Amino acid sequence: MLKRGKKDYEKSEEVDRMANFKGHALPGSFFLLFGLWWSVKYPLQYLSQKLNKKSHRTHYFQRVDAIEGGIKILFSLIGMLAEQFVPDGPHLYLYSGEKRDWVKLMNWQHSTMYLFYGLSGVVDVLTCMSQVVPQGLDRLMLSVAVFVEGCLFYYHVLHRPMLDQHIHSLLLIAIFAGAGSILLEVFLRDNIILEMFRASMTIVQGTWFWQIGVVLFQPWGGPVWDENDHSNIMFLTMCFFWHWAASVAIVSVNYTLAYCCLQRFRRGSGEPYICLGVRQQKCDSSSQAAFLNGSDEE
Repeated sequence: MLKRGKKDYEKSEEVDRMANFKGHALPGSFFLLFGLWWSVKYPLQYLSQKLNKKSHRTHYFQRVDAIEGGIKILFSLIGMLAEQFVPDGPHLYLYSGEKRDWVKLMNWQHSTMYLFYGLSGVVDVLTCMSQVVPQGLDRLMLSVAVFVEGCLFYYHVLHRPMLDQHIHSLLLIAIFAGAGSILLEVFLRDNIILEMFRASMTIVQGTWFWQIGVVLFQPWGGPVWDENDHSNIMFLTMCFFWHWAASVAIVSVNYTLAYCCLQRFRRGSGEPYICLGVRQQKCDSSSQAAFLNGSDEE
């Protein structure tokens, strides 16, 4: 009986570990997908509108924003349902029993985070569908959602072991940096620097969520990290900035690929290049030649 009970305990512990890992991998995947998408979308939008500010491309990107808002709503619903209705989830019960004990507050915190991102998606859709919605409200709501995420995770790890607190505090750097840059976008609309910074911070969030899950819950087995070893703290701090460097590299590569693709498309379709300086110089030289020819005839 004792042997079987030990096996059941180990099995239950493994199920809990995988559930906690999935709780970090799911939002990590969402953030990573959005970060990668933004690192492609905003360079395309910026470079394609550099010459054609009043073309059909503006309406095209507005439509893309509406679809993006719908996807954000869908992802948020999936996240909330997953947090609430997993086998050991709260199933919409906030407290239970005669003592009214709280039920799975960690899942409720994750659900709250998804709720605000869902509201951000709703504002995105309304902004694209109606001109009554003030410009910049979509960015403001997204900034609020990211700020709420940061506050939730700050109080998520209080009184936890040192390693757990530290690895989550590194995540807060990316969260609050992203919230601040998005807030600036309310006043500096369509600023490519802020948009690319937001994309890089979102990628860092996504990859670091996965890193947290791997370090704390070992989904594929392996030795447990010593929570009191200061060397682990030093390594994870360094590792976080490796994630940041990788996100900057990804954003830079995607911007370069977007530029090259648009240049090739323009070259094939006969449209002018994005390099306005070269084009203007050619126009000036041709007009100067025409003027000299006219003066020679006179």
